[in-house]
Formats: sequence, C-alpha cells, structure tokens
Amino acid sequence: MEKTVCITKTVLESILTFSKHLHPKEGILLLRGKTKKDKIVVEEVILPPKAIHGKSFSAFSPFMLPFDPSIIGSAHSHPSGVLKPSIEDLNFFYGKIMVIVGFPYYSEQNIAVFNREGKMLKHEIIP
Repeated sequence: MEKTVCITKTVLESILTFSKHLHPKEGILLLRGKTKKDKIVVEEVILPPKAIHGKSFSAFSPFMLPFDPSIIGSAHSHPSGVLKPSIEDLNFFYGKIMVIVGFPYYSEQNIAVFNREGKMLKHEIIP
C-alpha cells in the first residue's frame, strides 16, 4: 500500500512562491518531514546549498549537504507546466518523494507527487 503524502499549507505556499519567483527558470528545493505508518508528512522546505537554476534544469550536489535524515525528498518546478517527471528527474531522484510544481504555480492543482519509480502518489494539503 502506498503512503499518502501530506503537505502543510505553508510548504505548498513556499513551493509555489519560490517557483513563481524563478520563472522562467526551473527551481529546486529540498523537503523536510517525517515518515509515519501510512503517511509521509512534509513540514519544511530547504534551499540546497549552491543550487543551480536554469531554463530547463535545476540541480544541487548531494555532497554539499550535511547528514540530515529529516530530508525526505525534493520539489522542483516545471516552467512548461507539465506535471510528469522526465527521465532526468527520475535518474536524479533524491529521497522518498518528488514534488513537481507546474506553471502557472497558482494552487494545489499545479502540483503532483511521485515516488522513485515515477508513480503518482496521493497527496493532501494539511493545516
């Protein structure tokens, strides 16, 4: 059984605002949270050190990160609006989940959550 991904409203707003600010470049953030029995709860976003944001890519070096088991995944924007992971996204997957936010970065309807295999996961926004 797949876990439901719960994203706090504050985290959702942070991801949307960050993506709007960087548009038309792609942005990347790390997600901090907890894994519970039937849920993954995303509680915080982190800007990775020395992250690179380009017209059709974003990247960071995992070697620049301190050991932090609370980092459970990443979030990045797709300025094209496509809410599906590319082969590159899956090849550079970091953590347990990947959130993709697509242009116009307006609301929860502009995000999708995926596992390492590229399967879309159920998600909900929590207070």
